[in-house]
Amino acid sequence: MPDVPATPLPLSARTDVGPADALSAGGSAHLRAESVGITRGARRVLTDVTVTVSARSRLAVVGENGRGKTTLLHVLAGLLTPDHGTVTRSGTVGLARQELDVDPGTTVGTLTSAALSAPIAALGAMDRATTGLVDGTPGADDRYAAALEEATRLDAWDAERRLDIALDALGACTDRDRRLDTLSVGQRYRVRLACLLGAHHDLLLLDEPTNHLDATGLAFLTDRLREHHGGLALVSHDRALLADVATEYLDLDPSRDGTPTLYAGGYDAWQDGRRRDRERWAAEHAAQQDEHRRLRGAVAQAQDRLSTGWRPDKGTGKHQRQSRAPGVVQALHRQQAALDAHEITVPSPPLQLRWPDLGARPGARLLSAEDVTVTGRLDHAVTLDLHAGDRLVVTGENGAGKSTLLDVLAARTEPTTGRVTRSPATNLGYLSQEVPAWDRDAGSRATAGEVYERHAAQLSLPHGHVVGPGALGLLDREALRTPVARLSEGQRRRLHLALELTARPNVVLLDEPTNHLSAALVDELTRALRTTGAAVLVATHDRQVLRDLTDWPHQHLTAAPGPTRR
Repeated sequence: MPDVPATPLPLSARTDVGPADALSAGGSAHLRAESVGITRGARRVLTDVTVTVSARSRLAVVGENGRGKTTLLHVLAGLLTPDHGTVTRSGTVGLARQELDVDPGTTVGTLTSAALSAPIAALGAMDRATTGLVDGTPGADDRYAAALEEATRLDAWDAERRLDIALDALGACTDRDRRLDTLSVGQRYRVRLACLLGAHHDLLLLDEPTNHLDATGLAFLTDRLREHHGGLALVSHDRALLADVATEYLDLDPSRDGTPTLYAGGYDAWQDGRRRDRERWAAEHAAQQDEHRRLRGAVAQAQDRLSTGWRPDKGTGKHQRQSRAPGVVQALHRQQAALDAHEITVPSPPLQLRWPDLGARPGARLLSAEDVTVTGRLDHAVTLDLHAGDRLVVTGENGAGKSTLLDVLAARTEPTTGRVTRSPATNLGYLSQEVPAWDRDAGSRATAGEVYERHAAQLSLPHGHVVGPGALGLLDREALRTPVARLSEGQRRRLHLALELTARPNVVLLDEPTNHLSAALVDELTRALRTTGAAVLVATHDRQVLRDLTDWPHQHLTAAPGPTRR
């Protein structure tokens, strides 16, 4: 479910430049949210969030889709008023939102001029103060010192050059007269991000800033954020950016006490801390469940003794029955009272990926391609072999044919030349980028659970071989009861992965598997891929996946000269 939408901003805020009367607070700049909560309809979006973004912060706001990450940034920026709690702000704030509304007539120059307004104003103040010094105007010394301090803080003399460098590095349009409504969404986003990075804000709030950036732009963004002299809060699915920039992680996913959890120490510390917290949570919940089951069993045994077990052997006196009965009844009452008093206070822990047992006979050849090409889509011949347990990463620029190669291996596309050989024992699962057929009908009323059941029935596999929807830890009960048309992008991706694992494949093909998945789930998926007995082929641009799988064999595809293709 998407985050709560923000109310429209004035032009100055939409171009990521704070209000004209905002003053720099330097090292004392901060954004402080205290016990903030927001509810929309029956859904609690944020619950008792307390967090500070200081002038030294490198904060990542993380969590599954729909947990309120974007909403929190908008609350911190002042675009949304929380239902309860308080927010205090000091200093100038630059906000990069995922969307950019365009007013008619707005140009690239409109954004760049707004971004340069503060340094231009500082230089203008210096010029006026200098004139005052020459003329001997009273107080000119103080005005000049203040103007010099502000211009120095903003590095105002270098502001325009800095902005030009950002535009060029991000591949953004540099034509100041170009209207924004004539640019693509990606081009508009890059212009806006360049303006944000070219300005000097005390605090930056960045919502998915890696969208629409190539490798050069990603490197430039990472360097700029590392060098930023103020604080920042970052929402991103790009794990490499999180690992390279963030030192604190505010995790909005469910916790044992229902409030967000703040982890310090960087990306690995967040992952380790989150994993330990989840393990303790699961252990405490399991212990309470076990105790509840034990108490129910004790009550059942006491009831059984009351109905049959307390009676003496046939032929004995009635007085023995009368003497035993009160004790048995009292024991039942004690056991029932203990059961009634026992409460399960630890909520059910959230889902975690449980990768099924996959694999084939070690060393068995499962899939091979020999000199495969597809005209106009995969121009350079590809040869590869996959045996049980093999690992392979396929890389290459857009248009090199990575998705096409996986389509060919999965028998969805016929090669123009070459051939693909599959063993009779090959059982293939393919997580493609394309939306599966079950998700194309926006008006479909079928729930995720019904889609799963139909898919499993079509496999015609023995009951014990099919992986049930609850066994994978990908979709909770609520998601399984939700029509697929109402699932979030992340939930649809989870359903797609679950369907591909249903038949326990021994060959797993993954095309950009990190799309729409949270950082935490991607880490769980990566760990599973490293240990599974299945053959695994991953095609990806994801920088952190490439880092995590750097020890796997890599096969690089090269695009033929010409326009970018799939």
